[in-house]
Amino acid sequence: MFIKKVNYLYKFLIIFFLILPINISRAEFFKDISNIITINESRLSYGVSVTDINSDGNNEFIVTGFGYPNLALSYIDGKLKNIIQEEIFLDRNRKTIGVAACDLDKDGFEEIYFLNTDTYSGTKKYSDRLIDKNNNNFFDLFELKKNRENLNLTAGRSVVCVDRKGDGEYGIYVANYGGPTRFYEIENNKIVDKAENLNLDKVTGGRAVVSGHILTDRADIFAANERGANFLLKNNDGKFYDVASEYRVDDVIQNGRGTALSDIYYRGRLDILSGNWLGYHRAYVLEKNEFKDIGNKAFDKPSRIRTIISADFDNDGFDEVFMNNIAEPNKLFRINENGKFEEIKLKTALEIEGYGTGAAVADIDNDGILELLISHGESKAQPLTLYKAKVEKNSKYLRIKPINKFGAPARGATVTLMSNQRKHSKTIDAGSGYLCQMEPVAHYGIRKNEKDFRIEVKWTNGKKDFMDKIEINQTITIKQK
Repeated sequence: MFIKKVNYLYKFLIIFFLILPINISRAEFFKDISNIITINESRLSYGVSVTDINSDGNNEFIVTGFGYPNLALSYIDGKLKNIIQEEIFLDRNRKTIGVAACDLDKDGFEEIYFLNTDTYSGTKKYSDRLIDKNNNNFFDLFELKKNRENLNLTAGRSVVCVDRKGDGEYGIYVANYGGPTRFYEIENNKIVDKAENLNLDKVTGGRAVVSGHILTDRADIFAANERGANFLLKNNDGKFYDVASEYRVDDVIQNGRGTALSDIYYRGRLDILSGNWLGYHRAYVLEKNEFKDIGNKAFDKPSRIRTIISADFDNDGFDEVFMNNIAEPNKLFRINENGKFEEIKLKTALEIEGYGTGAAVADIDNDGILELLISHGESKAQPLTLYKAKVEKNSKYLRIKPINKFGAPARGATVTLMSNQRKHSKTIDAGSGYLCQMEPVAHYGIRKNEKDFRIEVKWTNGKKDFMDKIEINQTITIKQK
């Protein structure tokens, strides 16, 4: 009898220890690496963008400051350090919340749009800024006399880059609150507002915006709004027409806050993740010319949402959806093969008392694993936090970086990975989350026994390029022909 009990105990212990690492892995999905941020004092921050601000081939986190200096955090010698000290960039006194980077003047360098908001709605005191660089000197394009007539003096929230004509000449969509939407382009060396001509001058409670291949082969726009219907702006030869009601994404009774594009079914097309402030979150999948919300109860459950991010943090070949909430726990979901959302219980990165206002992802240290930077603000100053997923030993990845014919990141392009196991599309982020913008790279973790990799890049003009016989564990830069 004693021997039998010992045998049973032995078998139990074997099973227990076999499953224990899985449980630990799920329970401790992220590790906190905030200690690598060299100067990380409590501050009010909102939006975060990712761009190569110093043209060295590596991306930086651009962090806004709400009455605090804007930051450009670069990974240097194992640390995240602020590398910009020019006062015009720091802009300490303004209330900066939204940020996005893209190439407006076709010089191959991404300009940075800083959206300032010193009031909740309507007219504001401080104009927005459009930071450019000449011979390593930063200047604000809006400070030039010829551009002052088009200053944005309406309270806004998110901004997104839109290559509406597919020619590599980006415009900036500004989601204003209590005033008309702005759409800025550079025309004849001058900043002009094209919103009225493009059917975009709508007055609403603009919150979060994404742009990409949603309905057409050009850059469409989805805008999640508060106190009014969402917009689904279909691109028709460079002009836009709102079809949100037709496609059933208007969500009139909800208050939009945070959105992202994601290939939920791993079928090679982009779907819409839309968060609502204390309302039901949505996972919109296009089926038979209308979008259907396929989120489960756990995913849809209301929360104080700010930013939504879809990314493969743990390099297992399946995307996770990170929900950054303010003053309540953050959430994380894994998108399974059948499009089902499986909640992953967080301990690290839960931030129960965190006042998260924005978040962005990038492989900032170039090790093939994404980092997640969260900013905090609104009513409580807090330090930035930085997280990294715990990946399996010998995990594999593939990163695709499309650049357009001018040498700038092809924001709004779509990259599709094809293999023996999936057809998985990702957007080159033009602006998403809430006030934020992710790195301009399509990051893929690699599944077990996955092989025969091919890549399709769908550019902002709708044309496609293909690559086959792809080797993994590398970043591949693909330039538009």
